[in-house]
Amino acid sequence: MTELAAVLFDMDGTLVDTEVLWWEATAEIAARIGHRLTDADAPEVVGRAVGDTAAHLVRVTGEPDADGVAADLTAAFQERVDRGAPLRPGADRLLAELTAEGVPFALVSASPRSVVDSVVGGALAHVPFAFTLSADDTVRTKPHPDPYRAAARRFGVPDAACVAVEDSPDGAASADAAGCTVLVVPSMLPVPARPGRIFAETLEQVSVAGLRRYVAGGGEGRAAGDG
Repeated sequence: MTELAAVLFDMDGTLVDTEVLWWEATAEIAARIGHRLTDADAPEVVGRAVGDTAAHLVRVTGEPDADGVAADLTAAFQERVDRGAPLRPGADRLLAELTAEGVPFALVSASPRSVVDSVVGGALAHVPFAFTLSADDTVRTKPHPDPYRAAARRFGVPDAACVAVEDSPDGAASADAAGCTVLVVPSMLPVPARPGRIFAETLEQVSVAGLRRYVAGGGEGRAAGDG
């Protein structure tokens, strides 16, 4: 029976309500280069790394400077994050419960290091993460498995003994590919159900006891809480 070894949290849209800030930043830069952002763009924006979204805007506008678009996106997002990012419902309680029960946890984000450090130094300054990983810390970021594999290696534990908490399709795909146990708490985009994924409407429904049962059951179940 597999025991819970560590919890790996996505940041944007999972612990902090920054997905809307990323959308606003992308809309600003898109408008600057002649594109009006709509729901049709969402799969290329929500939960995506800066480079992926920049590449999408380049494709739809013909803007030749992908690096410039990426830099502008990062700056616009950073400006908004620096003003403050509220925590998602239930995040504080779950993080405190993990700390009290001695379950190690880390942050695994597809955001640039500058943004991660801003959030961890601000809204999440009180949270004792074992470590944080950003998009800058692996050769490939989400939806590739590299970030979650790197996190499991840092802890020195099997991937399947880690619960990855995600809110987006790309993030869930990354955790799936790494072999982690996946808990999905959707925010802006729906995430498809697949074998080995468990869903909760908010982190308020999630308990450490539920996470332990979920890992022990090999990812079987319909809720991560006590019910």
